[in-house]
Amino acid sequence: MTTNDSVKTPWYPYTEGVPVHLDYFKGSMFDMVAAVAEKYPKNIAFDFMGRSTTYAKLVKNIETCAKALKTIGVRKGDCVTIAMPNCPQAIYMFYAVNMVGGIASMVHPLSSEKEIEFYLNESNSVTVITLDQFYGKIEAVRKNTGIVNVIIARIKDELSRPMKVGYMLTEERKITKIPNDAPVITWKKFLKLAKCCFYNFKVERGDDDPAVILYSGGTTGTTKGIVLTNRNFNALAEQVIATNPMFRPGDKMLAAMPIFHGFGLGVCIHTMLAKGGRCVLVPRFTAKSYSKLITKYKCNFMAGVPTLYEALLRLPNMKNADLSHLKGVFSGGDSLSIELKKKFDKFLQEHKAVIRIREGYGTTECVTASCLTPVKTSKEGSIGIPFPDTYYKIVKPGTDEELPYGEEGEIVLAGPTVMAGYYGKPEETANTLKKHADGLTWLYTGDLGCMDDQGFIYFKGRIKRMIITSGYNVYPAQLENILDAHEKVQMSCVIGVPDPYKMQKVKAFVMLKPGVPKSQETKDDLLAYCRKHIAKYAMPYDIEFRDELPKTLVGKVAYRVLEEEEAQRHAEEK
Repeated sequence: MTTNDSVKTPWYPYTEGVPVHLDYFKGSMFDMVAAVAEKYPKNIAFDFMGRSTTYAKLVKNIETCAKALKTIGVRKGDCVTIAMPNCPQAIYMFYAVNMVGGIASMVHPLSSEKEIEFYLNESNSVTVITLDQFYGKIEAVRKNTGIVNVIIARIKDELSRPMKVGYMLTEERKITKIPNDAPVITWKKFLKLAKCCFYNFKVERGDDDPAVILYSGGTTGTTKGIVLTNRNFNALAEQVIATNPMFRPGDKMLAAMPIFHGFGLGVCIHTMLAKGGRCVLVPRFTAKSYSKLITKYKCNFMAGVPTLYEALLRLPNMKNADLSHLKGVFSGGDSLSIELKKKFDKFLQEHKAVIRIREGYGTTECVTASCLTPVKTSKEGSIGIPFPDTYYKIVKPGTDEELPYGEEGEIVLAGPTVMAGYYGKPEETANTLKKHADGLTWLYTGDLGCMDDQGFIYFKGRIKRMIITSGYNVYPAQLENILDAHEKVQMSCVIGVPDPYKMQKVKAFVMLKPGVPKSQETKDDLLAYCRKHIAKYAMPYDIEFRDELPKTLVGKVAYRVLEEEEAQRHAEEK
């Protein structure tokens, strides 16, 4: 059991070389990156589709972007929504918003129209930037929001000349042309506005000032904006590097995890750029593109969800790959099964890598990972040990009553990466962040787990109902609300079904209203409706019609019965 003394001074004998406490950078996220750029101006900060950008150029472009933001009226505390894949404009805008004292609201560009409308209104955003191919969704909901400026970027604007020609002949032809009179600012015109700003474009911001909003279901499954500070991100960068003492400035990270996700933004982007690393940006993730870039750039670090590693095992082009350049392989976003870990460790060994996959755990409420398997020691089924200055306890769910080693309870954690709170939701914040007698503020994760007497954490499951598919959190209640709103639906129930690739996929069970036929036409109608209201990654792969849905004794839909039925069917099909 964790004592008051051990909470204040965590130390584990198998973490040689990892400090117990760290010194944290004082200043904004941009300031931390700028300090590294001064030290390594000629080093490459990131690569994008064959084109490299130095740290000096990175800072210069961020400053240009910041001046342009100031010109269009973005001020201290304003929210700017970034609905972008991993591309240079997204990086520049993210740090430029930070530089002018704004808050970057990070949104999945493949979100449905209604979701985008919700995010824009939830954050009270004044400006949004997205790619040309997503303009239609923004325009469709713009009138229902407080958006003043829409900035449109294009992938081709950041490509080398040979790549640009190829892109224009293939990908660009698929994109619907934006009307010439559309009320938008193109990226090139936006940057020219920097010439109208002469001074006072940099706003001094402190460690605890809000800097980023990421979205998650929180502890109740209802979408919330998670407010994260400069300190949250800067502390994460220090912690990740401290727990990876093999890292050296110039080391390459394959940045395929998306920037609207804490894993991608916090580990793959900010940690690398704040500590002198080199990001290989992947705008559109496929396992095949990922595998090509690993070998082309001889990446030293890679991070991903378990489905990525499962997919890499099946790719023929990885058969003779030399992975001896790898220093770290990290898995997060979902539980890494013991079987998959064994398979991937064997794969790494067969491809000349001297390291093994390391699993981490965290929540968006603390940016991303807050514990990680040590370099030299692992325990089967464990998600690792806490980062420096991060403390874990296992408590009786919803209380501050700490449980003995080995006993299952709710995982709670405290440390410098814990969020400021949920945007505009003080009651929900108070239910999630609680001060204990030890003086620390503890984050209640809503996850079940236990801890052994050596401090290793074991994740057991989720207290609240949630589906994780390819690393994305999907909240059944939200999808059921959408389905139930359809005129043909009486009642619905959404569950996660075991899937060898995605870990789980989404399935909907629907009870139709009297007189509505259980036909393919009805199913197609419902799926088309879902595509309009539900993000692509959360789409049900199937809708099954039922005359009745199973009920609990108190009359609620017994979703566990449906889960058990599907698990049984899945087992029989194996």
